[in-house]
Formats: sequence, C-alpha cells, structure tokens
Amino acid sequence: MSANSSQQFIPVEQIREGVMVMKDKSLKAILMVSSINFALKSEEEQSAIVFNFQNFLNSLDFSCQIIVSSRKVNITGYIDKIRTLENEQKNELLKIQTADYRKFIEEIVAEGSIMSKNFYVIVPYHPLIEIAGASSSKKSQTPSAANLTEQNFQTGKYQLWQRMEYVSLGLKRCGLKSIPLNTEDIVELLWSLHHPKQSEMGYFPDLPPELIK
Repeated sequence: MSANSSQQFIPVEQIREGVMVMKDKSLKAILMVSSINFALKSEEEQSAIVFNFQNFLNSLDFSCQIIVSSRKVNITGYIDKIRTLENEQKNELLKIQTADYRKFIEEIVAEGSIMSKNFYVIVPYHPLIEIAGASSSKKSQTPSAANLTEQNFQTGKYQLWQRMEYVSLGLKRCGLKSIPLNTEDIVELLWSLHHPKQSEMGYFPDLPPELIK
C-alpha cells in the first residue's frame, strides 16, 4: 500500500500552529499531562483528588479524549553517546568497562524492563459548527462541505486555546501539570502512534521545515 493510499485513513488533514486540522474541518489540540502517585497519597488526599477530578469532568460542556501511551523507552541517542565514548577511550580497562555498561543497558532495554508512560488530553473545537449555529442562514451548510477559511481557523484556534486553558486549570486543581504540544511535538506523537516499533529504536525522521509552523 502506498503512502498516499494509506493517508486516506488518517483523519488529520494538516498540522499548523500547534493545532490539528481534521478532515471534517474541526480543530484539535493536545495537552501533555503529568502524573501523580495516587497510591502514596493519604485517604484524605485521594478523596480530594477524586472529588476535584469529578467536579472538573462535570464542569465540561465539550468532549475531551484522554490517551495513555505506554511503550519501551527509546534511548538510541544515549547508547550512541556511550558507544562514542567507548571508541574514544585510551585506557583499555575503561574501554572494556564502558563496553560492558553499554551491553548491560542494551540488554535491559531489549527485555522491555524500561517503560515510559505518557498521558495526553485531546481538546476539540469545531469552528464551522459553532459558526453555523450562530447564523441561521448557514444552518443548511454542512461542516464537512464548508471551507475552513483563515479567519475561521484563527477564530477557532483562539476558542480552542480558551478551552485548553480551562482544561489545564481543571487538571491543576487535581495536582496535575499540563503543557500544550507544538506542531513538531504533535507530528512526532502521531508518527510514534502509527509506528510503535520504529519509535522504540532509532531516531525520528526529519520533519520538513514547511511542516513546522
């Protein structure tokens, strides 16, 4: 299957200014969220976290998607640095010790002992639906057939960022920190989700400069 034919199954049409433009002309942004060790909290703290999270969910008037990504840690860059240090060692004993350390790390990674878990919240906004709802003259126009103009995009991005701030504030009340992903981060995340094996080793492919906006 060619790249062009496989792309038809991906709902993302474009990524720009830290926003995913979907094929249905909706906009989506992604927050990367920290974690907390819930088990180590006291009962009072656990109850407070659950209560605040429930209040946060009940306060939302739009849908959000929560994604948990768990996979092997990619330490290709670290291994390459160790290998370079190994090759540059003049002392034969240090060279052997460095090689043994590199092999030890490679074996741990190969066994899948080192895993990373990342948490994301996807926040959506559909500017064309909002515009159509605000103007009765446009209700007959289907969002999928309408064009997402630059003005609609910028207006939608502003509204999307407002939602992002609201979600971030709600998560902060639960003791969680969050940051929005930029264009490059989103591209790398989508690539890793669609190429799980490749993302666990080697380097991410270089991004075209025109894609990073």
